[in-house]
Amino acid sequence: MDTIFNNVCVLVTAAFALTLVPGFRHPDRSLLSRRDQGTALLVFLLLGLVEEVTVSHAGWMNERIVAVCAAGLVAGPWVGLAVSVFVTWLAVAHDGLPLGSIAISMLCGGLAGGCLYRWRPKLAQYPLTGFCLTLGTSLLRSCLIFFYSPGSPAAQPWLEEIGMGPVLQGLGTALILAIVEQVRDRDEQTRAAASAEARALQARMNPHFLFNALNALAALSRVAPREVPRATGRLRQFLRASFDQQERLFVPVEEELAVVRAYLEIESLRLGDRLTVEQAIDPTLSNVLMPPFSFQPLVENAVQHGLHSSPRAGQLHLVVRPAGPWLEVSVSDDGQGVPPTEVEQLFFAERPGVHALVLLRRRLQGLFGRSFQLEVRSEIGEGTTVTMRIPLRKRSGVCPESPRAITSNLRELASD
Repeated sequence: MDTIFNNVCVLVTAAFALTLVPGFRHPDRSLLSRRDQGTALLVFLLLGLVEEVTVSHAGWMNERIVAVCAAGLVAGPWVGLAVSVFVTWLAVAHDGLPLGSIAISMLCGGLAGGCLYRWRPKLAQYPLTGFCLTLGTSLLRSCLIFFYSPGSPAAQPWLEEIGMGPVLQGLGTALILAIVEQVRDRDEQTRAAASAEARALQARMNPHFLFNALNALAALSRVAPREVPRATGRLRQFLRASFDQQERLFVPVEEELAVVRAYLEIESLRLGDRLTVEQAIDPTLSNVLMPPFSFQPLVENAVQHGLHSSPRAGQLHLVVRPAGPWLEVSVSDDGQGVPPTEVEQLFFAERPGVHALVLLRRRLQGLFGRSFQLEVRSEIGEGTTVTMRIPLRKRSGVCPESPRAITSNLRELASD
């Protein structure tokens, strides 16, 4: 009983080590990188080595068989093949088992699990699949040893272990898959909750932007009525982008910049020479992903609370650049500014009339946890700078969050 308990502890430890690998925490198995596969290979090689450094090989549990089958099922055929070769060498070189019988059964277990991983990834995740594959591999190994090497020491206790050994080994693989599946399901629920909260906060932000844009349009109708048709066209672009982006958590930087420029053009039509915009945009970041309407509140904050607070002409400075592993976005204005001691209360205080930056910070927390920065620096007479830093995440190929419609929308925005 103590030996079985020790074996269970070893299997739980191996499963826990796998759950620390980022690729195994995501349900999409295609996202498993070479680095994650290498980590999985190391875990299963160590699991196979346990059979040699403990007394467990004297009992019913065989960690080598569990390592081979689980490796193929959770990390793919190449990892399953590598573990099969390693444990076959251990069994033959250190325990004197027959090469043919061990090699055939181990290779069959590792490659069968790898094929399921490659061609039936959903099926490979089920604990029952791991149990059946390991049970079959264990029975195949025992039969090959008994019939082709009946005089081998490993064949003597075969009749005693044929009933319990394969079952325990199958349960061992099922235990590893079950633990990985539980951690994956928990993380998926956490991501789903964060995604739902981010979408809810984004839905609250869009009407806020629309309200301010309509106010700008109403003011423009009084001071420059001839510019209303042009401003209306830009407002249409703004609304189109809002509707297109509301179901996506991330959009390319180039798409977010198109929305910001449409908004700034509405404001420039109303403010005229009072608004000057300077941009320092790194062109290599056009395909980097960022949350939609995350740049917009920074710009609107500078216009509403910076330029409108000063009677003289004002200037905005927009910066988008890489900062190590971060995408850094900042907006500076040369308005009157506020005392540094009042920044938190003015921009991030919880009150009925919630500030757009409060909603933005909640969204970023839901999407990135603690892996973001949103800070405001301000001084009286020196203006205000709002800086956002989020993980640098590049778009690769055609992703679900950026369909072909994005390209046509951007072309239409440019043509208007």
